[in-house]
Amino acid sequence: MHIIPGLVVPLEGLLSTLVTTLVFVGLGLIVFALAFFVIAKATPFSVRKEIEEDHNVALAIVIASVILGSALIIAAAIHG
Repeated sequence: MHIIPGLVVPLEGLLSTLVTTLVFVGLGLIVFALAFFVIAKATPFSVRKEIEEDHNVALAIVIASVILGSALIIAAAIHG
């Protein structure tokens, strides 16, 4: 086995690692989309209008915190 300094994954396992990474990226994007969809349906107003037209910073911070929270959960699941 030839080890390249700084390379953590051996070249033999690179394809499986790449596939696993792409699966988790896909699942992460689905979770982010579902979280935004739930927020958009749960609010009695248009989220897009509030953020883009009315410049509602508080709503943007809440949505960003949901996305960051989901990202932390997904990262912890990937890390094991």
